[in-house]
Amino acid sequence: MAAGNDGANTPEDDDPFGYLYADGQAAGAQPPGQAGGYGYPGPAAQPGVPRTSYNQVRTVGERQYGGGQPHVPQQQNYGGQQYGQPNPQYAAPETYPGGERTRQAPLPSQRGGGRGPNTKGLLIGAIAVVAVVVIGITAAVINNSGDENTDGGTAGGKPTGGSTQVQENPSSEPSADDTPAALPQQDAATLKLGGTAALAKDIKGAKGTDGLYVTGFNSVGSSVTWQTEVPEAGTYKMEVRYAIPAKDANATVTVNGKANTNPMNLKNFIGSSDPNLEKNWQTTWSQVSLEKGQNTIMLSCGAGNQCDVIFDWVKISNL
Repeated sequence: MAAGNDGANTPEDDDPFGYLYADGQAAGAQPPGQAGGYGYPGPAAQPGVPRTSYNQVRTVGERQYGGGQPHVPQQQNYGGQQYGQPNPQYAAPETYPGGERTRQAPLPSQRGGGRGPNTKGLLIGAIAVVAVVVIGITAAVINNSGDENTDGGTAGGKPTGGSTQVQENPSSEPSADDTPAALPQQDAATLKLGGTAALAKDIKGAKGTDGLYVTGFNSVGSSVTWQTEVPEAGTYKMEVRYAIPAKDANATVTVNGKANTNPMNLKNFIGSSDPNLEKNWQTTWSQVSLEKGQNTIMLSCGAGNQCDVIFDWVKISNL
């Protein structure tokens, strides 16, 4: 059967919520609870008249079950407290009768009012520690100064009650700290000359007194003899200052009457090519074994020696 108007009711009666709309109200729709209202059953059905609606709409809570008063949901009680009511256990203090409102207590002031950390006590303690350290350092410095004071053995030069040390008489024995005796050096012009050896001062550069040196040594048998003294027996260096005419020379060394096996080399160490003796001053040395005390050393021009040389000075030195 198709939907349509059967002539018994108006179309707005087909909408159970028509009374909510402005056009439904204008058409006569009635809210629930009025007999014969729109969408609700009216008087008892009459023969030949179709039934208005099969829906019986009721407001929530209005429907009755088995008669009696409308059903109203009962509020539950949880732990003695009715649901939906404020629980005193969780209520703010100001909600209690006679309770004061909760307020936040301000922090104590760090200036003027409340008491802060005891910084004054800490400062006094730090100053006391520094003072103790300074006093200890001062005492140590004073004690050290007293140890170095030679006026009386104590600080301030006051004598102590101990015994006084008496200085002993100086010993006549030489001290181990004495400076070693200077080894001898002598101008060749002051030595004992032999053979054709002679003094001269024509050639410049000699360091002897008045510029004197020994010449005429270039013939066999010529010699210079030196009387010298050393503090200890041992091997020493015998040094000489000489000049040659840009060619090598040599001489025999005799110590205390005994000739050395090897001659003293008087070579052209500076490599000069100029025969001018003034430009060829140089030094050399040879080992000699000397006895403690007096020794006799002789330089001579022996057979096989090349003796074209002049002498300035001779000296003994340690190896």
